[in-house]
Order: sequence, then structure tokens, then C-alpha cells
Amino acid sequence: MSAQQTFVIVGGGLAGAKAAQTLRDEGFDGRVVLLGEEDVAPYERPPLSKDYLRGDAGRDAIWAQEEGWYDTHDVELRTSTHVTEVVPASSEIVLDGGERIGYDQLLLATGSAAKRIPIPGAELDGVHVLRTVADSDALREAFAPGARVVVIGAGWIGCEVAASARQRGAEVAMVAPEAAPLERVLGPEVGAIYRDVHAKQGVELLLGTGVEGIEGNGRASGVRIAGGRTVPADVVVLGVGAAPRTELAQAAGLRVEDGVLVNDRLRTSVPNIYAAGDIARAEHPIIGETVRVEHWGTALEQGPVAARNMLGQDVAYDRIPYFFSDQYDVGMEYAGYAMTYDRVVFRGDPSTFEFMAFWMRGDRVAAGTNVNVWDVNEDIQALVRSGASVADEALRDPDVALGGLVGAKS
Repeated sequence: MSAQQTFVIVGGGLAGAKAAQTLRDEGFDGRVVLLGEEDVAPYERPPLSKDYLRGDAGRDAIWAQEEGWYDTHDVELRTSTHVTEVVPASSEIVLDGGERIGYDQLLLATGSAAKRIPIPGAELDGVHVLRTVADSDALREAFAPGARVVVIGAGWIGCEVAASARQRGAEVAMVAPEAAPLERVLGPEVGAIYRDVHAKQGVELLLGTGVEGIEGNGRASGVRIAGGRTVPADVVVLGVGAAPRTELAQAAGLRVEDGVLVNDRLRTSVPNIYAAGDIARAEHPIIGETVRVEHWGTALEQGPVAARNMLGQDVAYDRIPYFFSDQYDVGMEYAGYAMTYDRVVFRGDPSTFEFMAFWMRGDRVAAGTNVNVWDVNEDIQALVRSGASVADEALRDPDVALGGLVGAKS
């Protein structure tokens, strides 16, 4: 390691912050430059749809590093900074003011952008997305008791925002084309349980329903859904997903395919350039395919792995995908990757909102979730990682310890 080297991190989110921390923790004494577009230091995003949005936590609870960390560790943090170009031929990045910064190693951690849908009225005042802390601040003010909130979308952001709005006393309707919340991620079996969770809390569920437009004169006043009904709204939230911000990578000639393609060391197709977090579609040595996961756990873990590989340590990223969600008094953790599966096996009674579920591919657990059941997710991760052959009956039986099911592959 040389004090003459410069490592540049483009992206001021959690992955970038943790990469910078790891570089210093591992003894790198060269120049570290961390560039973020927002006007604040890197922070963690999960609270933005949960306790921060509800006003139960302040900004001091979201920062990725404690105050003064960047100065103390000689990390050159530049906020409100936009990178316009990556130039691999000269190992430089270009800022919007024309400044060029050379790098010996570069990490792209540019994250995702909230999607907007091309419908009439989407640009009216009162229509929100949720991606940044500024977005969360604006929504928190809008979620006054009695406010009429329409959430378009029933994925993680849509569900968590709907829950937080209800907890703040707003009237909430959720509109989505799927038959159940979270159906695209969890499938119809577990999605139906989350439909019941929201229905129990008084959310009007307009599922299996398209949106024709947002109505209003300068400001949103309602959402027109398929069939012609207009749902009154003081606030409209577009929770229709996020898109990886791969423009810089693509323009630089990196391989991009629904994310920046990287190997299991998070190295891109261009030497000395790595990618981590939401934008990285990584070869996964256990799952056996390329995987891109837009969740906190991925940013938290991939940033440090990328940093170690930038230092030449040759470390594989093989963590089992993990995420969590809190909606009302229903907390869950999920581990694994089950874009396709054969069946779902439950342990416990889903109607009580206290259970485990396992997505099976053949006789192996592709993914599992624990809902209001705690201290078991490490066992679920081990079960997924092992590839062990497991009988459905053993998974259903609460007297069978999950840790005991981890065995040799058959």
C-alpha cells in the first residue's frame, strides 16, 4: 500500500461509506475520495420509510458514520458533487465543473433512483417518491392525521410507507396491479398474509387494479383507477420500485445488464473498477447465478468486500441475500434468493402473523423468512447456504431445530 495511491468512491450511500471505512481499517494510507450527490453525509436508508418517516427517530439515528469520522480518518468527503464521466483509458473521473480526479482504484456505488410512472398528473404537487432523506422529510410533513394518502405500488416501499402513514393517523389506500402486496418478491402465498396485515390496520386495498392518472389542478386531489373511479388524495406516493443508476458505468464501457456486471470479487469488466450496492449484479458462488439485490444488507456487506479487493486481498462476496421489514407490529427477516420456487412450507400459523416460511426448490431451501419469530435467521441462512436436502415435514415441525437440519448435500 502506498501513500501515493488514490482510491475514489463514486456514491455517497452506505456501500460507499462502508468501503471508505474498510480502506482505513485495513491500513490504507493513501488518498480516499468519497463523492456523493446529496447535500448530506452518507446515511442508512431503511429508517426513511419506517421510524424516521414516522418521526420516531431523528437524523442522528441514520448516519452511516458518527460526526467527524471523515475528517478524523482523512477521507475526502465531497457532498453535492456530481460525476459526469468515468474515463478508464486515463483512470480519471470528471466532475460537472470540469475537475478531473485520477484514481488507482475506483469503486462505483451510485445506488438506485426511484422510478416514476408515465401517467397523467405524475408531476403535480403532492405527488411524492421516497428515496432520499429529503423525500422522507417532505412525506413526514404531509402525513398529518386525517390526511388522505394513496400509495401506488405494493412492494417494500409502498407497504412500509402505507404502514407509516397509517401509524401517523392518515387514511390510506393502496393501489397495485398485483393480487397481493409483495407478490413479486414473496409470491402469492406470503403476499396474501401481508394483504391481511394491511387490511387489519384499515388500509383500503385496491389490488389487481391499474392506475389511469392522477387528478388535480396544480396539486393532486385524487387518483383515477381502472374502471373510472377516482380515489380522493391529499398525498400520492409512487412506490413503484427503483432503477439502478448505471449510466456512468455504461458510458464508460463497462458491461451492464440490469446492473453493472461484476464477478464474485465485485470487479467489473474494466480493470481497477469495482461496483457495489444496488448497481452491482454479482456472480454468486453459492446461488450459482448473477444476483442484484437492492437492500441494506447488500450495501453494508459489499462495500467492505469491494474495498478489500481494491487492496488486493482477493475476497469473494458470498453472503446469502438478506433483508428485513417492519410494518406496524409485524417484523420480518428474509434470507435467500427464490425468484423461482416449487412450493412454500410454513412453520407456525400464518394467520397469527407469527410464523416461518420456506421457499423450496426440490428438497432444498432456496429462501426462508421469520415473521415475528426471532433469533432464527442465522439458522435459515445456514440452511440456504448448505444446500442440504430437507423434508417438508421437518421444516413444519416446531420441535425440530433448524440448526439440526443443516447437513451434507445429497
